[in-house]
Amino acid sequence: MTIRVFVQNEAGSNRKNYHDEKTLVFRRDEIVSHQYPFPYGFVIGTEAGDGCNVDCFVITDRILRTGQVVECEPIGLLEQFEDGVVDHNVLARLLDDDGSVSEHVESALTEHVLECFRHVSGKRISVGRFLDARDAQAHITSHREPG
Repeated sequence: MTIRVFVQNEAGSNRKNYHDEKTLVFRRDEIVSHQYPFPYGFVIGTEAGDGCNVDCFVITDRILRTGQVVECEPIGLLEQFEDGVVDHNVLARLLDDDGSVSEHVESALTEHVLECFRHVSGKRISVGRFLDARDAQAHITSHREPG
């Protein structure tokens, strides 16, 4: 399965960008309390339960810039819950890259998710299991926009 990922936030940055997820037009940004360990964005052509697109981390050492659209392959799924609501993240790699979900990747993502919004009063974030590529593909398929 090949997916198209819109990069909203660059690895190494603590700037969280918000875009209209249908038109890809920049809306605003804010500073979060933890740098993104990997490029982060969303899977184009999906709609998650929160009304936004399916979230995605691109597991790579390459520099990806905000606004880039990259073709990827799903390699895992990070279970995440925000205020008791499912907000899972697809983990993907560039088609010509060998990114994988190692213990280091799992640790970096868990730390990021738990630390990123620590400064937001009343926000409850938790990390569940790291699932495989089949689970990621099923998650994407179940959230594809009709048409």
